[in-house]
Amino acid sequence: MNKATMTLGIVAALALSLNGKVIAQDSDHQMHHTGNEVPEMPHAVGSGMIYENSATDTADDAAQAAMNHEEMNHEQMNHEEMNHEQMNHEEMNHEQMNHDAMSHSDMAVMDVDALRDPHAYSGGYERASGPYALASQRQVVLADEATFVGVWMDRFEFVDHGDGQGTEMEGFAWLGNSYRRLLLQTQIETVGGEVEEGEVDLLYSRAVSPFWDIRGGLHHSFGENADRDWATIGFKGLVPYWFEVDAALHLGNKGRTAFDLEVEYELLLTQRLVLQPRIDIKAFSQKDIELGRGSGLSTIKAGARLRYEFDRQFAPYLGVERVKRFGETADLLPLSSSRMETHWVLGLRFWY
Repeated sequence: MNKATMTLGIVAALALSLNGKVIAQDSDHQMHHTGNEVPEMPHAVGSGMIYENSATDTADDAAQAAMNHEEMNHEQMNHEEMNHEQMNHEEMNHEQMNHDAMSHSDMAVMDVDALRDPHAYSGGYERASGPYALASQRQVVLADEATFVGVWMDRFEFVDHGDGQGTEMEGFAWLGNSYRRLLLQTQIETVGGEVEEGEVDLLYSRAVSPFWDIRGGLHHSFGENADRDWATIGFKGLVPYWFEVDAALHLGNKGRTAFDLEVEYELLLTQRLVLQPRIDIKAFSQKDIELGRGSGLSTIKAGARLRYEFDRQFAPYLGVERVKRFGETADLLPLSSSRMETHWVLGLRFWY
């Protein structure tokens, strides 16, 4: 009886041992293919049940306690490959954390007095004293702050027309900067050595936008038989598509008014060859027989000049211009004069 019992006990022990090895192999095989951890295997010990991983967990805790995390190179860790989705933050017990016991007083407080002194590294030198002190006045002056003087001769030309040969001149001299200027502007036409008509303006020009100037001042017109003084106001600038516009309204005594509009455009055929179409329109509110001007639309000049710029400051040109007189102004012309004339011009444009 004792032998049979002993034999049964040995067979049972062998069966349990074989069964445990088979289960462990199956678990390892499943972990290899799925990447999951091996489930904990319970074993019978006495009358209770314990887990096989208990001893392993205890050993892991001891190993983690012995690890020196300061010597770990965290830069080589690839945190992107970590699967943070498997972390179960809901199972964390935040109630056991004692936030009241945390001592925020141990945190370092910034000492303002310990900050770097900006003068500590200058060796005692300061901006307003010492061998490297700056001058009291600024040494750099911008172009907008400087005062310039210039002369611009837009048209200085010889004219061949029906009444003979003559000359025309239009230009201005200026004093000021990019925003404020004092202008002395003149336009004179001569025929046969005598002044047919002329204008002189003394203007103050003020920039009101990047492309526009407003002007005001005095206007003086003169001719063969009389001269007139006017107050004038106007503007000059660029409209879209780079048309240059110069408009002026002249106010004279006895209710006289005059309006002058010039529009021109520069078409660059090459970097040096420039074609410049131009139109000039004049109108008067009242008839002025002494000046040879009638009321309403008086004169329109339209033409084009082709210039070659040897330099931006020096450019000879040639061109053609049509002059048409209207209304009462045409009626006041001598009988030998024509309402419409063609002018051939040869001239020079320069500035400095």
